[in-house]
Amino acid sequence: MTKVHGEWIGNEATQSLMRMFASKGHSIFFVGGCVRNALLGEPISDLDMATDALPETTMQLATADGLKAVPTGIEHGTITIITGDIPHEITTFRSDIATDGRHANVQFGTAPAEDAKRRDFTMNALYADSEGAVHDFVGGLEDLQMKRIRFIGDPEKRITEDYLRILRFFRFFAWYGNQSEGLDQEGLAACAKLSDGLSGLSAERIGAEMKKLLSAPDPSQAIAAMAHAGILSRILPGSDPKALAPLIHLEEGLKPDWTRRAVVLGGISPTVSWRLSRSEARAYGSLRIHLGSAEPAHELAYRLGRETARSILLCRAALFEQPLADSFETDLTLGSEADFPVKADDLMPEYQGKALGDTLRELEVKWIESQFALTRVELLASLKSG
Repeated sequence: MTKVHGEWIGNEATQSLMRMFASKGHSIFFVGGCVRNALLGEPISDLDMATDALPETTMQLATADGLKAVPTGIEHGTITIITGDIPHEITTFRSDIATDGRHANVQFGTAPAEDAKRRDFTMNALYADSEGAVHDFVGGLEDLQMKRIRFIGDPEKRITEDYLRILRFFRFFAWYGNQSEGLDQEGLAACAKLSDGLSGLSAERIGAEMKKLLSAPDPSQAIAAMAHAGILSRILPGSDPKALAPLIHLEEGLKPDWTRRAVVLGGISPTVSWRLSRSEARAYGSLRIHLGSAEPAHELAYRLGRETARSILLCRAALFEQPLADSFETDLTLGSEADFPVKADDLMPEYQGKALGDTLRELEVKWIESQFALTRVELLASLKSG
């Protein structure tokens, strides 16, 4: 039998929690991302678990054992138990009895096999017991090994339960799919057919999913498929994915940045449609507003910082099909480390008010044009010679 291993599963606090359920006759499993990532050798960020214990029972067990239990989603059967400083999100086995494409009314159950059938993709429906033995009820192990992103059962039924699964389909392909084989055609056809349902999703949910998708190492094939299926235009009207692959090529060695990638997609700003935070909106706007400007690398780095300047230049190169200058990195370093040598005190009292501000800006422009070579003395002397 396939088994998962790792410090996360052998942690004594986690094992003690599982023994607590077992001692009262309840089954409990790890499920979803932690099992999938362990099998892929990827980092484990969250511990999701599933049990036959009802939410109220889970709360009672935790309280009796002196553990902190938080009803994070009790109406859907989810309780978070914190032990050993580790949050364990524990959800009662369930099945959907009614859905509206965004939310589901659930019925609690006792069988993991039934619980598995309501999940989205086969690779996300793998369960592991306290010893790490993997239980597969939907063919997820084979799909994971083949890097196939496949809906559980009927794709259309899975999607109509929650239309966000359309975006998740592309996101999971970008992160875990076999890029050489392409997307599952049955799933892709269902996503295209039911894409009208995306209009009923909140901006927050769409934005969160798209940011994760664009943060994948290489989401270009997934985004291109979304565009071809008419899905990208629904969540980012006017966008065009043609510059995304060139950008990703230029990004080699850099950490993926969803903001930079969203900028080269173009179209209507996602500030509202993805409900970006103020800081995210500022970062996006700063990149986009400088795309068509003529400011060179050293000036951008001086005014905006090295990383923002690099992103602007990468976006320009991808969008306008222009190679990066050989001095690209050197110019970024030069600008980011530059410090304007003239201060207001150097010009007073001869210059005051508006004249002072105008003169400082004039000197700063000369200094930048010299690639920061002009000294304080030379800049002040230029006023007298002028």
